[in-house]
Amino acid sequence: MAYEVRGVIARGKGQAVSVESVLVPDPGPGEAVVTVQACGVCHTDLHYREGGINDDFPFLLGHEAAGVVEAVGEGVTGLAPGDYVILNWRAVCGQCRACLRGRPWYCFDTHNATQKMTLGDGTELSPALGIGAFADKTLVAAGQCTKVDPAASPAVAGLLGCGVMAGLGAAINTGGVTRGDSVAVIGCGGVGGAAVLGASLAGAAKIIAVDIDDRKLEWARGFGATHTVNSRTTDPVEAIRELTGGVGADVVIEAVGRPETYQQAFYARDLAGTVVLVGVPTPDMTLELPLLDVFGRGGALKSSWYGDCLPSRDFPMLIDLYLQGRLDLGGFVTETIPLDQVEQAFTKMHHGEVLRSVVVF
Repeated sequence: MAYEVRGVIARGKGQAVSVESVLVPDPGPGEAVVTVQACGVCHTDLHYREGGINDDFPFLLGHEAAGVVEAVGEGVTGLAPGDYVILNWRAVCGQCRACLRGRPWYCFDTHNATQKMTLGDGTELSPALGIGAFADKTLVAAGQCTKVDPAASPAVAGLLGCGVMAGLGAAINTGGVTRGDSVAVIGCGGVGGAAVLGASLAGAAKIIAVDIDDRKLEWARGFGATHTVNSRTTDPVEAIRELTGGVGADVVIEAVGRPETYQQAFYARDLAGTVVLVGVPTPDMTLELPLLDVFGRGGALKSSWYGDCLPSRDFPMLIDLYLQGRLDLGGFVTETIPLDQVEQAFTKMHHGEVLRSVVVF
């Protein structure tokens, strides 16, 4: 018997979202139904609404969520009703060439639910990132559920489902930041702020936050930035070089996703340093760099997709650090809102007024 719930629907490109009735089927083999307790409002959801991901409208938005397992389907092991979980969109298959080489964070065949959630008239919905968590309940692949300590608030825990994990992982997993490193983060919204926090957690000696908004720079200081640069008034490459003895940072994390800020990151790193791109570009963007500079500067140019995380490894560990008071995940929650205020949250996010609005059910 299907569950009838409320869900936030994007019906067409650029159209305001609406709260509508959604039918969630009982879980089939390998699937789970999760009662959503909280879901963050992420830029990716706005990209879906604007048609920036694909045009498979209508979308059931929301993906950065935590909740409790309601029911599981046939063949599901290690997960049971009542389990407290963070939802993830990298449910690794265990069988693709990346998984078999011991690199499951690059899995090329991640799992989603097979069945479709629908509107009341039977119209099939496309769940954002295979999750669709701006809803009272959602249907996912069982592998998209990662069990964590239920002592963690859902409004905080769910943030690991996307943006905060992307930033933390860009520093810790992709960038390999370690004790004594110098790190620069360009773009200090939710993802960039998390990259600052990750660099601090990893023991970086100098963390330089770069943004055009002084409010975001102040937030970055709260997450561990030792220096800030307003790139609206100051050349960030020169500032980063000056703060690192003229050589550039060991790791530069670009959390904007634009060609001009990537070029800044490229030239702001030390010769053998690492650039990590975690900001998401749009399909029309291109990058032009002198190939001789790419060759002559050495080091590494990396992209970070979901912070190169392995949810089963990273989520429980990070939640434990949060509960120990060693990881300020709560600092990302600017406000909590009801389900019918997602559209207003998009506006606040677009204007840089919040790090995260979080829907609480």
